[in-house]
Amino acid sequence: MKIKDLFPHGRPVVSFEIFPPKRDLPIDSIYATIEELKSLQPDFISVTYGAGGSTKERTVEIASSIRNVYGIRALAHLTCVGTSKEEADSILKELLSCGISDVLALRGDPPAGMDIDSVPRHFRYAADLVAHIRRVYGDAFSIGGAAYPEGHVECDDIELSLLHLKAKVEMGVDFLITQLFFENEAFYRFLEKARGIGINVPISAGIMPVVNKKQIERIVTLCGASIPPKLARILSKYADAPEALEDAGVAYAVDQIVDLLSSGADGVHIYTMNRPWVARRIMESIARLLRELRKPKERAEVS
Repeated sequence: MKIKDLFPHGRPVVSFEIFPPKRDLPIDSIYATIEELKSLQPDFISVTYGAGGSTKERTVEIASSIRNVYGIRALAHLTCVGTSKEEADSILKELLSCGISDVLALRGDPPAGMDIDSVPRHFRYAADLVAHIRRVYGDAFSIGGAAYPEGHVECDDIELSLLHLKAKVEMGVDFLITQLFFENEAFYRFLEKARGIGINVPISAGIMPVVNKKQIERIVTLCGASIPPKLARILSKYADAPEALEDAGVAYAVDQIVDLLSSGADGVHIYTMNRPWVARRIMESIARLLRELRKPKERAEVS
């Protein structure tokens, strides 16, 4: 079963994202994280690729371990910035050889110190990578794509961003995972507009628990997510109290997730930042909710 096959069953899909250790750190450091995340029974775990493909070898290795050692569905990120068709095909074939048939097709960020226009691009946009995968590999892969509820940081025109997203879906994307957001209403507005123009694939909502003020300020600068007043007050109040900020950040994320699931979201994708204890606190808080939502629906009696 591919990831795309999880969504049509009417139950919310809950997944985690992790990132490979930096090249100067041992790769084994990630496996304790995966072991703990496994105990939380996610539907899948995604593995990032690194700016400019800086950790691409580790992405494949870790994704393979998630799938073949830990028995969890793995979603391998694949960025196309600075990647040739030959390099993309090499990675895709390696993924298939490892039994991985799910990939998140992204444009990606350029390597540190370079801007996007100075990086050689065989695929200009993620849609080009999606089209290539579909053309060469048919239905061998379930393809995910990124969506931006508050617009892409390089395009402040929401309507134009949605048209680009629709084109990407039409190229062959099976499901979408959103960039992080901290205001659910932004997601609901985006969802209504997306459905209104015919984007009908499942959309999983990306949630990042806030546990570090400087880190989250850097991330929102890069991705363009807004910080609503409620969260701004939390960040200001507990900036110098990391344990209190973690408690408040987890509570804020749980509040978002409860509202999303209660509103019928297709799924929730938790950006763990390799902090399995934070993911555990969230999953323990929503465990009963998930059990209720995942109960088999009673078959209607035939009169």
